[in-house]
Amino acid sequence: MIRFDTRPNPSGAPGFLEAKNRRQKVRAAGLHPDYWYPVEQSKNLKPGEVKETKFWGRSIAVYRDHSGKVQAIEDRCAHRQLKLSMGEVKGCNLVCMYHGWEFGCDGKLVSVPHDLFGKPFPHIRVGAFPVQERYGLIWVFPGNPEMKDVHKIPEIPELEGPNPWGVVSIDATWKAHHSMIIDNVSDFTHAYLHRKFRPFSDAKLTKLEPVGDKVYVSYDTKVGGGRISGMFVDRKGINTDHMDLCYEYPFQWSNTDGKIKHHLFVLPIDEQTTRGFFLFYFAGLKVPIINLDIPTKVLQRVLDVAKELHIRPLLNEDGIAVEAEQEGYNTYFDEQLAELNPAVNHFQQLTIRKWEEYLAEAGQKRVSKVS
Repeated sequence: MIRFDTRPNPSGAPGFLEAKNRRQKVRAAGLHPDYWYPVEQSKNLKPGEVKETKFWGRSIAVYRDHSGKVQAIEDRCAHRQLKLSMGEVKGCNLVCMYHGWEFGCDGKLVSVPHDLFGKPFPHIRVGAFPVQERYGLIWVFPGNPEMKDVHKIPEIPELEGPNPWGVVSIDATWKAHHSMIIDNVSDFTHAYLHRKFRPFSDAKLTKLEPVGDKVYVSYDTKVGGGRISGMFVDRKGINTDHMDLCYEYPFQWSNTDGKIKHHLFVLPIDEQTTRGFFLFYFAGLKVPIINLDIPTKVLQRVLDVAKELHIRPLLNEDGIAVEAEQEGYNTYFDEQLAELNPAVNHFQQLTIRKWEEYLAEAGQKRVSKVS
């Protein structure tokens, strides 16, 4: 199991155990490792290629072996602790760049190419992680492998089968704590930030319901009101005056009348860096003016254009905002709490509770090892 500490954040803000209020606690909390987290777009990892990713400060080497299968092991050579992601893929194994020590996909040392000096072959290994590919993403389970079938990758039937919906898959890495990003995508009081693109406006909170490890939220709001994007939305066939959202720990989703949906999966790289993987998917769109359905074969091309002209610039605005929020928090972490949206309070309480659960579990494991 990955072990985390509770050191103060690099900014000087208090760590989780030293936090004095909800805001300080949530901005120091990690995400529970016993869940699946996307770490890379599948298309970005070619056979024979290895990349470093991080989960809450711990480096993981993710590579595609020469058979095309993705593997993930701890990113360190057990010899001199160099990052294995600096090395090369050999068949199904990963080779350290320094002395050529070779590790299998289970993390076990399988070959040492130099003289052993009369010593027996070292029976050592590094950690290995369950890994899957789904929805065009590479997913890693960084926690207890025995839990990988308990907390499964979310089911998104609209993206599977013979007739999947059109989808925009986009990711971004922001210098901000993961909780700030969850707050951002589920809190529609920041419409002013997006006044140019108008993805939503005039939002009124109509539902707030915490249920277990989920927080359900609904808004009456005008969806897709931008000057360009609004032309493609089928307002006669879709109720674009309402949206349901959910923070389903540790990810988030939204649903507009069963026809326009999205998922956000966050990868907590460290205390102040997060990579967000967004999947926006659509049952269909309309041809402007003539109001006819865009053919399925053409829909994906339209969405690929929209990704660069509309969705990425829109998300860039969110990125600028959450990075500025992180910078502000680093300076003014001791200032008075001033949150108005009750939904945000519940998002933060859920994140805090799950991190407390993880710390309690990790503490029990340490005690049992000592005893």
